[in-house]
Amino acid sequence: MTTELATATSPSLVWSEELVLGLPAIDQTHVEFVELLAATELADDEQLLNRLQALSDHTVDHFGREDQWMAATAFGPVHCHGMQHRVVLQTLEELLRRGHEEGDLALVREILPELGKWFTQHAQTMDAALAWHLDQVGFDETTGQMSRLPSAETPAQSGSCAS
Repeated sequence: MTTELATATSPSLVWSEELVLGLPAIDQTHVEFVELLAATELADDEQLLNRLQALSDHTVDHFGREDQWMAATAFGPVHCHGMQHRVVLQTLEELLRRGHEEGDLALVREILPELGKWFTQHAQTMDAALAWHLDQVGFDETTGQMSRLPSAETPAQSGSCAS
């Protein structure tokens, strides 16, 4: 028995000024993430897994770039921030597996809005701290160079996930 699963009538997340961090490289990547998430949520069953794959591919690149920037600039909470990235990537992998191998599109549709909620929180906390840190060290995302050395006194240098 095959039934068409209900597609979302509106995305769980839309781009807004609340998500702007003021660092063009991060903001543009975040706009793309929000658009891909919306396209995935609004996809019909025929396109759902293709759109999810596009979202996953983007997210691998997106997180990989942020992870490189954190490592290159001695960003203190790199482990906490990176752990969130790894959990989301594992979730996307599992959704793709379950969708392809088990045809569990209902699970995919159930989790996508949760990804939108997570992203808002992550962007406004973890990514905001990273954007601030990159600005403080004068990081140029094109060259990978810093114009200032990281200061041990900056809050972004804390290694704690509790901050």
